Amino acid sequence: MTDTHGASHLSTVQLQTLRQDLQEQLERRSRHLLGLQDEARQSTGADDTWQELLVSLSTADRAIAELSQALDRLDTGAYGRCGHCEAGIPFERLKIRPLARYCIGCQRRFEAA
Repeated sequence: MTDTHGASHLSTVQLQTLRQDLQEQLERRSRHLLGLQDEARQSTGADDTWQELLVSLSTADRAIAELSQALDRLDTGAYGRCGHCEAGIPFERLKIRPLARYCIGCQRRFEAA
């Protein structure tokens, strides 16, 4: 579990755990999106909930895209590396925030800016 540039700092077991979590979230979000799309097809668009439904559809679609991108990064070996400084993001942070793209230091700097 070295943290040198290009080498994975996460163990195979950790990567598999994270992959499984991401895939489960993707499946759950995809089912949710299908339900929302079905609801949209059945809706007349005339009531106040139409705007809410459109926001929910957009949010679900964005979440699916983010999860798919995270799985792609996992496949290419870029997952778990800070998108700014390329430092390894600790497993504990990824377990809590599997879509984390930045290490804590860079995330704090971006939030403070």
